Amino acid sequence: MNLADVDFHALPVSERLQLVTDIWDSIAAETPGDFTLSEADDAELRRRLAAHEAEPSSSVPWEQVRTRLFAGRA
Repeated sequence: MNLADVDFHALPVSERLQLVTDIWDSIAAETPGDFTLSEADDAELRRRLAAHEAEPSSSVPWEQVRTRLFAGRA
């Protein structure tokens, strides 16, 4: 299959999300050992976690995010 010839936009969002999930899962299954973050990514992750812990009410549940993302889409 030549992926350059595939029109991903023609797929429904649900199928594109499943494709991304399947690809990510296949990468994770083939990656031995723990995944190591770069120093910059680790610092950003720690910064975001600290911000959440300082103000937990600032977070939005996934269900609300998903609803907003897909509002008005068929």
